[in-house]
Amino acid sequence: MADKKKKNLPPEAQNYQAFQEEREVKRPVLLNCIKAFLVGGFICFIGQLISTFYIYYFHFTEQTAGNPTTATLIFITMLLTGFGIYDRIGQFAGAGSAVPVTGFGNAVISSAIEYKTEGFILGVGSNMLKLAGPVIVYGVFSAFLVALVKTLLIKWGVI
Repeated sequence: MADKKKKNLPPEAQNYQAFQEEREVKRPVLLNCIKAFLVGGFICFIGQLISTFYIYYFHFTEQTAGNPTTATLIFITMLLTGFGIYDRIGQFAGAGSAVPVTGFGNAVISSAIEYKTEGFILGVGSNMLKLAGPVIVYGVFSAFLVALVKTLLIKWGVI
């Protein structure tokens, strides 16, 4: 809490704030960043292996291998989430498991699993994209803005 706000508190509240700050668990920020980086990097490494597999065995090009690679990563994530493994990965890695596309798959299937007792339509169907919906909306909107800026820069001869 800011020092200015602390001065406005009664003495008991100030003492409690000091008591709380002394006993607050310090987070290992550097260690958490390293774990997130390594796990996120490993997920990307697995994605690169899958992409290379599609290129080598199914004769995709580098451009056309992206979509099946993404779908495969999401499918694997959904299986791991269903078996409860991806949750443990997420507890260990934090944002390292949430930022790649696998985090999207985890969010979708977790919501589906959570609401399955309410039925397929009102439970799974209506709640599955509650968390992932805003990600899709803002992702599409951001992509639109970037494409618009790029198109204008090309039209004006800047790039």
